[in-house]
Amino acid sequence: MPVKPDQLAQQLNRELRRCYLIFGEETLIVEECADAVRAAARSGGCSEREIIEVGGTGDWQQLLQSAGALSLFADRKLIEIRLPSGKPGTEGSKAIQEYLAIDSEDVLLIISGKVDKSSQRAKWFTRLDREGVVVPVWPVGRRDLPGFLLQRLKAAGLTADREAVQLLADRVEGNLLAAAQEVDKLKLLAKSDRITVETVMESVLANARYSPFGLADAALAGDARAAIRTLRGLQAESTQPPVILWALTRDITLLDQLSADCARGDSLSHAMNNRGVWRNRTALVQGAFKRQDPNSISRLQHLAFRTDSTIKGYEKGSPWDLLDQLVVLLTLGPADRLHGRPS
Repeated sequence: MPVKPDQLAQQLNRELRRCYLIFGEETLIVEECADAVRAAARSGGCSEREIIEVGGTGDWQQLLQSAGALSLFADRKLIEIRLPSGKPGTEGSKAIQEYLAIDSEDVLLIISGKVDKSSQRAKWFTRLDREGVVVPVWPVGRRDLPGFLLQRLKAAGLTADREAVQLLADRVEGNLLAAAQEVDKLKLLAKSDRITVETVMESVLANARYSPFGLADAALAGDARAAIRTLRGLQAESTQPPVILWALTRDITLLDQLSADCARGDSLSHAMNNRGVWRNRTALVQGAFKRQDPNSISRLQHLAFRTDSTIKGYEKGSPWDLLDQLVVLLTLGPADRLHGRPS
């Protein structure tokens, strides 16, 4: 019986079947599913656990020997087979089928790497599917990652803004273990059950000496030396480029909005007030705005887009090189612009 990973807990609550096959390359999800089966087996009376690491043909005899062995200490046991290759071979296929023909109270758990399509048509697989539960764990792609994160956050009792979830997804770059660790970290650090972008940034920077916000402020202030030093420090601290890009893009978007407001006849001070610029940042934003023009802001946006594409693998190159260019342009303005614009 095929069961999706997120349906396994419900199936285990209904009944404990005699055999389970969990396979796939997403190690985190595979192990969490295996943990769920182990817990259910313990609750079902399997007080003993036997592990068989399959590395050759002779290893499969341990399965049949274990099936026929009576334990002095347990009425039932969990027999756990680890099959990294996803291919039991002729010997393994025969052993699995022979085991399933035995009338046993024990529970068999097979944890496997990817099982290809041809192997899924083999007799050992179809027999397991018929008599037990098969849990295929498919890769979590880039488009699926935000949904995966939302599920993890919900399970942790948290909700999150869409922008916060996207920042998390960009930060972990498809690493599900890192994603799970970030959710656990947020659960500990969050001051409420609502996760915002600011919450994610605070979590990222909890032990960091350098801050993406500090980088953005140095760039807005036109302090090239401080901005580049901060960017190098963030790179040395292994801060992921998506976090840095988010902080810079926030201010680039603000400059673009202010430019559009002023083009419609607003004064810069009025536009900043309407856009909710904090009073302690007005001088920074005003200075940066005077160093830029519509063309340079458009270049900043294009550079930010290219950096994002490079981070996500859509474009070749180093995101750090593009972040360098972005910081320099945001800090100094276009090379051919000698005068600022009036406020």
